[in-house]
Amino acid sequence: MPTLRPVRASDAPAVLDAFASSSDMARQGAVTTAAEASAYLTRCTSPGSRVFAVTGEDDVLCGAVGINLDEENRTGWVWYWMHARHRGKGWTAAAVATVADWALAEGGCERLELGHRVDNPASGRVAVAAGFVPEGRERGKFLIDGERVDVLTYGRILTDPAPVTPRLALS
Repeated sequence: MPTLRPVRASDAPAVLDAFASSSDMARQGAVTTAAEASAYLTRCTSPGSRVFAVTGEDDVLCGAVGINLDEENRTGWVWYWMHARHRGKGWTAAAVATVADWALAEGGCERLELGHRVDNPASGRVAVAAGFVPEGRERGKFLIDGERVDVLTYGRILTDPAPVTPRLALS
């Protein structure tokens, strides 16, 4: 089973490899060079963000779960991605559930939000498995390849039941 830890600058080669693993990673940002991978990690460690590396063997990053914090409202926007080679194993749901638990207990959040394109049902399965409750549809929210795409939104609050998804070790 993988583990979670904060991202670090030395993760740049693994980030570059993950972004090259699937064309759908382009929605996470432009990372096609070592310099762009380093810049991506710099953004991940900027104030208002908390990003955890999902690590497999030898502590190598294979995915990420992040929270963009709104401290004034005690909310966080949750996002995640996984290297194509590691998808479909349940690791993403376990990582998101673990980070959501942390955010609602120690991270100062009382509400978490996330959303995904309607044409990405796998991301919806991750959200539900991590304890997020469907809240609605935002019509035409994203512009992808010149077309407006609807987004399904989810929330998780302190009083929601804990998901049954296994959790990962968090360092």
